[in-house]
Amino acid sequence: MIEYGEFKGKKVIVLKKTEDDTFPFTFGKNKAKLIVENFEEIKKFAEEE
Repeated sequence: MIEYGEFKGKKVIVLKKTEDDTFPFTFGKNKAKLIVENFEEIKKFAEEE
């Protein structure tokens, strides 16, 4: 589930496992760019046993 919000006047994206998720993953544009630039390494990490 994806939502958009605002933190200190800046746009953020909020990733939730469920609508009632009490600890969503929230980040702004700078972290989003960092994630996109390193997507392949993050994907490898997520797929490790």
